[in-house]
Amino acid sequence: MCGIVGLVSWEHDLTLQKEVLFQMTQTLIPRGPDAEGYWISPRAAFGHRRLVVVDPQGGCQPMIRQRSEHTFTLIYNGELYNTSEIRQELMSRGYHFEGHSDTEAVLLSYLEWGPSCVERLNGIFAFGIWDSQEKQLFVARDRLGVKPLFYSQRSGSIIFASELKALLQHPDISPIIGKEGLAEVFLVGPARTPGVGVYEGISELKPGHILLYSANGLQIRRYWALSNDIHKDDLETTTAKIRDLFLDTVKRQLVSDVPIGTLLSGGLDSSAITAIAAQSLAQDGKGSLPTFSVDYIDNDKFFHANDFQPGADGPWIERVSQTFGTQHTNIPFDTPELVETLKAATLARDLPGMADVDASLLLFSREIKKKITVGLSGECADEVFGGYPWFHRPEALNAQTFPWALHVENRLQVLSPELLEQLQPHDYLSRRYEEALAEIPKLPGTSSVNHQDSRTLQGNPQREARIREITYLTLTRFMPTLLDRKDRMTMATGLEVRVPFCDHRLVEYAWNIPWEMKALEGREKGLLRRALSGILPDDVLWRRKSPYPKTHHPSYLIAVRTWLSEIIEDKTSPILPFVNLPALRDLMKLSDTIPSGRPWFGQLMDIPQLFAYLIQVNYWLLENKIRFC
Repeated sequence: MCGIVGLVSWEHDLTLQKEVLFQMTQTLIPRGPDAEGYWISPRAAFGHRRLVVVDPQGGCQPMIRQRSEHTFTLIYNGELYNTSEIRQELMSRGYHFEGHSDTEAVLLSYLEWGPSCVERLNGIFAFGIWDSQEKQLFVARDRLGVKPLFYSQRSGSIIFASELKALLQHPDISPIIGKEGLAEVFLVGPARTPGVGVYEGISELKPGHILLYSANGLQIRRYWALSNDIHKDDLETTTAKIRDLFLDTVKRQLVSDVPIGTLLSGGLDSSAITAIAAQSLAQDGKGSLPTFSVDYIDNDKFFHANDFQPGADGPWIERVSQTFGTQHTNIPFDTPELVETLKAATLARDLPGMADVDASLLLFSREIKKKITVGLSGECADEVFGGYPWFHRPEALNAQTFPWALHVENRLQVLSPELLEQLQPHDYLSRRYEEALAEIPKLPGTSSVNHQDSRTLQGNPQREARIREITYLTLTRFMPTLLDRKDRMTMATGLEVRVPFCDHRLVEYAWNIPWEMKALEGREKGLLRRALSGILPDDVLWRRKSPYPKTHHPSYLIAVRTWLSEIIEDKTSPILPFVNLPALRDLMKLSDTIPSGRPWFGQLMDIPQLFAYLIQVNYWLLENKIRFC
């Protein structure tokens, strides 16, 4: 993985902006600690920070290739998992490879197929290519948005980068927030509406999209979307296809020239990846697999099972590690470092995030990086196969809003009346919700997903249609939050983490599987469990879902409440105009009633995390010297 920066201008000689390019690129050193490279011409300029994973010598960037009168220059952040197939196809067409990196495969793919090359790539990526003859920039982002890409179009120019912090180093881009940005931070965050860059004048290139920029202007096109089809495979065939796709995906993602391991929670998803990875490494004579888990000091003393976290992870982690003979490292953290890291997590994400969940992943990644450079993680199985509680609970299925934000009043109660008046939160959230629903693809020849073949729905087309809506919302609005978190926290430490459940082939196939199959035997991810039978021990296979572990130590609540109290009593704190001070003070006094058990975001963001989120907002406003318009 890497960090990329690009500039294209029709009005300025970019050879005079070397220092600007350098400063922007330097912000991405954590993403690419191993090497840097620059390429500058009058109309286009690229900067690159590299994390070496494959082909240390042959994968240097920016990478340049010549074809007749055309010079093509590439900067690339990502991993391609079908490099060997791409190489074979291109070599059969007469192309010569100088190394074995996926970077070269991407560039030569563009030379052969142009913008349509992205349809042939299996991987996670964001990249830009400049054609010097046509004077055209091509930018692409992977189908699910695992790798980030932001851009800003100015008069006669475009600027793009892996992270917001790099764009903010450009002298023409200022940290200004408008009404939409405020709404994203205070109403939607830690999620973010696709395409929105929060700052004025900054946009996100959406997943599955390409960008073309020339003197004729900017074009953005979608090259990938979920497609509705009637699922015709029976249960046995479906189970076999899921199993085969998953096995192929994990094995493909084990390619690396540097040490590799897995992040192991003891749950179904990470355990399955660990089982396949451990067996594959052993078969290849590469020794035992390094695995890593996160924990919190004294968490066992304060953990209480609930609907969202039914059991502790520790015994299951040990069970899986022993079964597959992994070299396991358990990494515990204490409250003080977890609280202090809220600042670093905000800087890594460039925005307020998932509070202690972000902070712990950042700390976790720092420790993992000491032993490996590439990890595999179980994110996105719950989105793809229906594992979250909101797929199964009537109150979530019936709610006409994002199902991970049912208790929005928990956050609105602490916002100032002036901010609420300005943002009109219910109207804003409703509009964003309706926009998302409007995107959902319809079955061919029908006007609504409600009209699916009733034979596959067993007489319940309305439920099937609603589950399809929830699935789409989760894939496109909730999953990106976790992918942002995973990318920023890991890459901030120079750790590359891959997410096999985001393989687009698996997502495409699972999308059309009817709910009665996905929820086989009335269990969350029942179909996936069946597909993994024989890969995992039965007790691990059928263990109830448990989310990413968070601290249950009461000292965390005390620490963030104390810190937030100091912030709101400081008259210079930038967050003050946006919070309802009396309501917030009252909430902080109710120590006996928090956490509430009614998270305001996802499964883990309760009142202690609300306090931490507000701390992050204040730090973000202060550190970035945010201005408002």
